[in-house]
Amino acid sequence: MILITGGSGFIGANFIINWFNEKDEPIVNLDKLTYAANQNNLLTLNKSDKYFFEKGSIEDSSLVTSLLEKYKPRAIINFAAESHVDRSILDSNTFIETNILGTHVLLKNSLNYFEKLNGVQKDSFKFIQISTDEVYGSLKKNEPQSIEESPYFPNSPYSASKASGDHLTRAWYKTYGFPVITSNCTNNYGPFQNEEKLIPLTISFCLQGKKLPIYGDGSNIRDWLYVKDHCDALSLILESGKTGETYNIGGKNELKNLEVVNKICNILDKISPKKDGKSYLDQITFVEDRPGHDYRYGLNISKIKSHLGWSPKENFDSGLKKTIEWYLKINDASKR
Repeated sequence: MILITGGSGFIGANFIINWFNEKDEPIVNLDKLTYAANQNNLLTLNKSDKYFFEKGSIEDSSLVTSLLEKYKPRAIINFAAESHVDRSILDSNTFIETNILGTHVLLKNSLNYFEKLNGVQKDSFKFIQISTDEVYGSLKKNEPQSIEESPYFPNSPYSASKASGDHLTRAWYKTYGFPVITSNCTNNYGPFQNEEKLIPLTISFCLQGKKLPIYGDGSNIRDWLYVKDHCDALSLILESGKTGETYNIGGKNELKNLEVVNKICNILDKISPKKDGKSYLDQITFVEDRPGHDYRYGLNISKIKSHLGWSPKENFDSGLKKTIEWYLKINDASKR
């Protein structure tokens, strides 16, 4: 049994679906169902006798304790997080509550549970903290990519809250011998992502004929990781990762934001052209940059490749086409 927190969100839901496509080990999903969660993501599992859903927050100590005692998981994967930078700038409270206080509650109760385990159960238990490349801070254009040992320099309330959770996780390993592993990933994309993020927002606005807002001049650079590749990496870390270690997970697709939007428009021009014959590129508009906008993120993934044999399978063009086709399918279904 695996306990997943935040499993009804974008990456968590993809992980659960990917898990059951390849394994038959049961999963319990603890999720408080905030705006970014969607139970429809996991509708296909409603009748499964190996999938269990529990509504609630990782900040609820008594609930976390009761679930650990009830399900007795061999591992915990903490996907639960507030993750949108713009929202963290407008209101940091929920980011502090979930990403720091919630992680603390989860760690405390997981340690209590771990200390009661015996023998093989205790030796094989793992706690995986899902984190982000943003904790390393902004890189210059030609600066080397961040490695696992790079210092943390978070620049937004979101990344600062995730960094704090990561530091707590590391402290639980160093202080209490709690078997944790941290993974830092680059920008994910793929099915089920909330519309507030760049790729689904651009697809949606294209189809609605709305302007496509791009911060600044669109030159900010992100690395893009197809969500299934991320899920495969996490499954591998769960089974073969070394406790106390950090693993960077990236897609090897560093692109300017404007390049990403251009690619989306060009694909849509081919597979879902506008009735007036114009290009979706005409909808692009540049807006005032957001405060403290980091210029570039990039992760060196040599460690996970050499230690665990993982590397991304999907290139950005093929992954983006699959993603757009999925959103088009969902959009068509909603009109029926």
